[in-house]
Amino acid sequence: MSGPGDPAEIVQMRLRRDFLAANGGKRAPMPGFVLLVRARQDDDRTMRVGYTVTKKVGNAVVRNRMKRRLRALAREMLPEHGLAGADHVLIGRNGGIERDFALLRTELRKALKKVVR
Repeated sequence: MSGPGDPAEIVQMRLRRDFLAANGGKRAPMPGFVLLVRARQDDDRTMRVGYTVTKKVGNAVVRNRMKRRLRALAREMLPEHGLAGADHVLIGRNGGIERDFALLRTELRKALKKVVR
């Protein structure tokens, strides 16, 4: 939850060390993905988001399609429901590519509520 005032800016994470650090945060497994959230403990309100889909999910076409779905979810949900000043990582799972997008949206909202507690 970004709180009062302007919504926090959202930028994409690219460095491996950021993904590894987020792995030490809170975890919310869902059927279509796993959400990792780690508060950075700095004064920067920027939300960072990263996406990863392993080769277990499928070939490059399937993995890229899953990442596009995860990016669309994050664009839609994080400005309103994300945690300002935190890193968010969405890890695609096998069942995520076939799941209905509305169901993924509901799961992400549920996962964000779980980690914000």
